[in-house]
Amino acid sequence: MVEVKADQVMDATGLFCPEPVMLLHNKVREMAIGEVLQLMATDPSTQRDVPKFCTFLGHELIDQKEEDDQYFYLIRKGE
Repeated sequence: MVEVKADQVMDATGLFCPEPVMLLHNKVREMAIGEVLQLMATDPSTQRDVPKFCTFLGHELIDQKEEDDQYFYLIRKGE
């Protein structure tokens, strides 16, 4: 498996719904198609919200994991 390197990083730790997804939406708007964003968050609702965000807006959720009450996402911007 090829390791995917993030082009952008966004830290949403300490923020609560709806802030992480609102910031994610703004950040993805600034990115070029195909760029990869690494998102870090502490709000458990991101486990539900980030996949829905990606599906609804046509972005690829490359990876999603939880470590020590932190949530990590790799998202590739779609067209």
